[in-house]
Amino acid sequence: MGYRNLAECVNDLEKHGHLIRIKEEVDPYLEMAAIHMRVYDAQGPALYFEQVKGSRFPAVSNLFGTLERSRFMFRDTLDKIKVLVDVKSDPVQALKRPFRYAHVAATALSALPWKKKRGAPILYGTTRVSELPQIVNWPMDGGPFVTMPQVYTEDVHKPGVMHANLGMYRIQLAGNDYLPDTEVGLHYQLHRGIGVHQTKANALGQPLKVSIFIGGPPAHALSAVMPLPEGLSELTFAGALGNRRFRYFYDNEGFCISADADFVITGMVYPGENKPEGPFGDHLGYYSLVHPFPLMHVHKVYHRKSPIWSFTVVGRPPQEDTSFGALIHEITGSAIPQEINGLHAVHAVDAAGVHPLLFAIGSERYTPYLKTERPQEILTIANQILGKNQLSLAKYLFISAYGDNPHLDIHDVTAFLKHIFERIDFERDLHFHTQTTIDTLDYSGDGLNAGSKVVFAAAGGKKRELVAELPGGFALPRPFARCRLALPGILAVEAPPFTDYDAEDNRIEAWCREAAEADFTGIQLLVLCDDAAFTAANTNNFVWITFTRSNPSHDIHGIGSFTRHKHWGCRGPLIIDARKKPHHAPELVKDPHVEKRVDALGAEGGPLHGII
Repeated sequence: MGYRNLAECVNDLEKHGHLIRIKEEVDPYLEMAAIHMRVYDAQGPALYFEQVKGSRFPAVSNLFGTLERSRFMFRDTLDKIKVLVDVKSDPVQALKRPFRYAHVAATALSALPWKKKRGAPILYGTTRVSELPQIVNWPMDGGPFVTMPQVYTEDVHKPGVMHANLGMYRIQLAGNDYLPDTEVGLHYQLHRGIGVHQTKANALGQPLKVSIFIGGPPAHALSAVMPLPEGLSELTFAGALGNRRFRYFYDNEGFCISADADFVITGMVYPGENKPEGPFGDHLGYYSLVHPFPLMHVHKVYHRKSPIWSFTVVGRPPQEDTSFGALIHEITGSAIPQEINGLHAVHAVDAAGVHPLLFAIGSERYTPYLKTERPQEILTIANQILGKNQLSLAKYLFISAYGDNPHLDIHDVTAFLKHIFERIDFERDLHFHTQTTIDTLDYSGDGLNAGSKVVFAAAGGKKRELVAELPGGFALPRPFARCRLALPGILAVEAPPFTDYDAEDNRIEAWCREAAEADFTGIQLLVLCDDAAFTAANTNNFVWITFTRSNPSHDIHGIGSFTRHKHWGCRGPLIIDARKKPHHAPELVKDPHVEKRVDALGAEGGPLHGII
């Protein structure tokens, strides 16, 4: 059987050496987050905080911190879940291989949510928002946030759990203009299911009922972040993954309540009611700033007996959500390619903040009677990728033709970029989407949710060799003269601080005219940055700097650039301006005093000795 609650999971992990307890009192302001990040970096155990300063409730984090631990928690169900997702994505497979898929219907049926008629652990007691652990992750955060919530809403036109949405959207518990204990902030990004529900409720002039579940069996949290095939309910998936039907009921005010959760916050979101939410240190490695987001009026805060507050820390990858992503890929890796004809693989590059950068491999079958020498079908596939759910938030999509290199690994960032830049033709193979939507959390564009996208498409044989080291005597003209080789054929070029786009466009254009005389043999990309040594230090630094600090339409330049019949290209190397811009959000920086306190916990005799 699966875990009936979070406490059972905690005890099981502790019994098998996957969790440690921290008995000392810890401060929810920065210290708990700092401990979590240090242990995660060391690929250490899950953490159970027995004494949280200012709260009577203990907390747990890093449950999903390693793929090994996630597999352990779902050791009895992972294989059948992969089959369930596979069948939902491609039902014909069940007809072709009936014996392999014979148990799928039974699995799905047994996972159907179960409406309880009487009694539930969650009804043990009630509390106030201010009594919950007030965890603040980063120094500039606007207040404490719920970072592992399961936010439940229903479709006003199709009420009931089978058409409901369960998503993980951050919740600000206090700070800003929120009235203590009665108001919280609800933040969600574009293309989220909750947005559809709120839009329908707004159109009817009705408030939207929201239930926020915290804790419960770990399958519930994972289900809230799963990109499930259309028609597969998160609650059904949670039941199948957890080997235990999702138990729920409706309270006297009509809110759906997860019977096995540790905490449930209920409330209403009224049409047109927003309040400033943020800042919040987010997964791109920067703060998402203050913006108006829906205001939720709190009705009740339920909790079970001896509840455990579940949380995580978000920041520049890798973090625990990186491990979440690895588990999600293991479960649903085949689902998205099956939904886009001709797509073999797609990968959101975690080190670049996930949404800014995608890699993909697609078929080239348009002219099978000719040798493929230019992108054709993969351009069609690229357009489908950029219109697909969360993939549509990407800014940079690098796509290669299947078969050009049978050993190409979409998860090997260095090898994939090398493959693209060995083949791409910058006069032809760059395709821009301007004045469009990007990730809400990405401030490289020209407004909230506003920016651009670009597709780098490469097909055919290798056109050039990329340099693995700079030749002796190689030099660039001033003021962009200091450079480091970051990856084969890619230079990190240190540049003076960015001023404004008009001035910098003129400066870069003048530099390109002078640089046109240089020998760029084997060099395809120049990345302008504030610190070349940091940018070139490793692949993670390179992709984070390059793709989180640039807006394709504004920040891509090229030596020998031209525009012909509305198409932009360049005859020499491409330039991406990845310097910090005045409109960018601040990057996340840890508090040094808090880090020293964590150091002490790792000293001999401390609870983290031998772990960090």
